[in-house]
Amino acid sequence: MLVGGRIWTGDRAQPWVEAVAIAGGRIAQVGNRTAIEALVGPETRVIDLEGRLATPGINDAHIHFLGGALGLDEVDLTGACSLSAMQGRIAEYARNHPERPWIYGRGWEYACFPGGRLPTRADLDAVVADRPVYLRAYDGHTGWANSRAIARAGITARTRVEGFGEIVRDPQTGEPTGVFKESAGRLIGRLIPAPTRTEKLAALRQGMALATRLGITSIQNASGDEEEFSLYEELLNRGELNLRVSMAFSVGGGVDEATIGRWVALKDRYRNHPLLRAGAVKFLMDGVIESHTAAMLAPYSDLPGSRGTPALPFARFAELAARLDRSGFQIFTHAIGDRGVRLTLDGYARVAARNGQADRRARIEHIEVVDPVDIPRFARLGVLASMEPIHADPGTVAVWSKAVGPKRLPRAFAWHDLSAAGAHLVFSSDWPAAISVDPIRGLHNAVNRRTIDGQPPGGWVSAQRVSVEQALAAYTHEGAYASFEESRKGRIKPGQLADLVVFSQDLFRIPPLDIHRTRVVLTVFDGRVIYRDPERFPERQGDQ
Repeated sequence: MLVGGRIWTGDRAQPWVEAVAIAGGRIAQVGNRTAIEALVGPETRVIDLEGRLATPGINDAHIHFLGGALGLDEVDLTGACSLSAMQGRIAEYARNHPERPWIYGRGWEYACFPGGRLPTRADLDAVVADRPVYLRAYDGHTGWANSRAIARAGITARTRVEGFGEIVRDPQTGEPTGVFKESAGRLIGRLIPAPTRTEKLAALRQGMALATRLGITSIQNASGDEEEFSLYEELLNRGELNLRVSMAFSVGGGVDEATIGRWVALKDRYRNHPLLRAGAVKFLMDGVIESHTAAMLAPYSDLPGSRGTPALPFARFAELAARLDRSGFQIFTHAIGDRGVRLTLDGYARVAARNGQADRRARIEHIEVVDPVDIPRFARLGVLASMEPIHADPGTVAVWSKAVGPKRLPRAFAWHDLSAAGAHLVFSSDWPAAISVDPIRGLHNAVNRRTIDGQPPGGWVSAQRVSVEQALAAYTHEGAYASFEESRKGRIKPGQLADLVVFSQDLFRIPPLDIHRTRVVLTVFDGRVIYRDPERFPERQGDQ
């Protein structure tokens, strides 16, 4: 039992209670403290929240969990917002890992280079020249390589890119500068030694431990393949899976019938499993705004000759989406630019016309810019708006804002407008394509649209911020709705799975700009306490 706190249930019929009783991994009863404590028996463990806030467990509805977990042991450039700071971290990592034939990692931000320029191979050569280095931007869409890595890959002025991507070149010589956009990064990435299965499993365990400390009890993996799914199966079979995982398989530009058949078999095998599911597929419609690869309706403000290019021809997208829809898969589509969003909505409309009306809960991921005429189409088509508040952190959007320009800026990360128009708003981190996986940082952005120190004055596109309750809903029961699991999780109500989180501060009562100071102090998963902060919420003698 959890008693003596303020418990936000997420249930409109009874949004606030004082206590909750848990039995058999499910919520048994909610209500006032006196009524719940009357149920105490000799085997009951009672935890006094001492006035703290409890909510349903956090559901990160768009994450690349294996990549993020593997990155915990790689170069981390998150928050290093100067060239010298980045070079310092890279050099230190190289010194501490002399046994590694490659240096790789991620986390650099576009806005952190002098004059807003892109990084160069020379920037890396200055600190590591004896081994190949390859570092991805925080969004995962752009890579940065040193000369040794470029040479190892055999990339020259004559090298061409197949598909959706670009090698950034010196305008005078045509030689690669060291930056590789989108699929061009595979020219180097394919050479990096792949982790072993044992290393992947160890990384997932490390990632689950981090998720537990952050109050994340469910994830929806927005990419992956059968081999990655089998890692979660192995953890499940070993009794080690302390996270509810729903997998979306990556489609790319094509998928054969044999692969679809295997995906269908996994989907059906785990259709009703409370810990592991495989019911979705993921498309990529465009890139990202910072590198001008997102598909826009009008040219970029700082690159008037470009509107970006869709990653997938519309007819091919609509055909594949309809085929996978007929096999019972939910469709995720990455679409960041307003043209990418419109094409995706058009594709979903075509799927409905071909296959008939159904409760598809098709999703668009990211939606960083959307044209006003397309906002009401989300609710009309039943399309979910799956978005990441962390991507709108005002401290990271200088390059983004310059590319979008002032006319489109009011529609930046339009959480409020989409929600007000009736769309289901679903929140997540996109980790590791994010500056933080911590839901608290996302909640802070969603509610404030300001940096942690309160700047810029007035907030960044403050009209698009949402309330604490809206943000928590988007991180809990709307996430459950997004994976067709709202009947089993996402709220604290009798019969639901007992996944809860307790915070160090009451998010509803503190000043909004103090949200980022909040920490998770208790995580309950499947009715078991799996994390407790020993400093902020030490066990008391009365907790029995």
